Amino acid sequence: MAFYRSSNPALKTESFESDSSLIDLNQTMTIQGTVAKTALMGVLVFAAALFVWYQYIDAEVLRGIELFMGGGFLGGFVLALVIIFKKKTAPYLAPVYAVLEGLALGGLSVLMELRFPGIVLQAILLTMGILFGLLFIYRAGLIKVTENFKLMVASATMGIALVYLVSFVGSFFDFQIPMIHEGGTIGIIFSLVVVAIASLNLVMDFDFIEEAAENKVPKYMEWYGAFGLMVTLIWLYIEILRLLSKLRD
Repeated sequence: MAFYRSSNPALKTESFESDSSLIDLNQTMTIQGTVAKTALMGVLVFAAALFVWYQYIDAEVLRGIELFMGGGFLGGFVLALVIIFKKKTAPYLAPVYAVLEGLALGGLSVLMELRFPGIVLQAILLTMGILFGLLFIYRAGLIKVTENFKLMVASATMGIALVYLVSFVGSFFDFQIPMIHEGGTIGIIFSLVVVAIASLNLVMDFDFIEEAAENKVPKYMEWYGAFGLMVTLIWLYIEILRLLSKLRD
């Protein structure tokens, strides 16, 4: 089977190819099934985030919020690795991943909202607007996912990941890449580029899921496809929060 590549590590080609000999044609992945599971994961993320939000948004002391953020992001990262390497676990672990990420996003959203009132609603609306806008454009055939397009998005995504990795490691040695995390012109331009690349990853995910459904991969891969799409959406939301915070600064 020939599948398009995706820069999303959760939606790489090998994920859909390895079980081609085990497919039950009566139980295969569909776009509708993947959409339903993506919606369910979205509800879980939102519900978990709301739980943390109402715990802290009116609180005078934010004691313990770092546990939700640290535990959620770390636990979500570990589960993501397990799902990527053991994709048959996706039906069981993807919902748990959504809850953990929701707890972390809830904590992050509270901190951002307290500093920049109104920013969370703006970020949610922009994230949903980009999602449905790009989905409409993709379904209308206005974006062609060519090999050059895939290579460009994958290379840019890897470059951004490398920048963040260097910045994260450098933080332990009192080193930061200058200006990209600040609210100046360069920082804002950097965040705009990252938001654009994260958005284009959504297009890659749409195309990859469509190709997988057409090639009738196993049914459990609906959960895997939903998980991969949720990874991109969470990344996009966080980057939009970062961009809006820089604009407020």
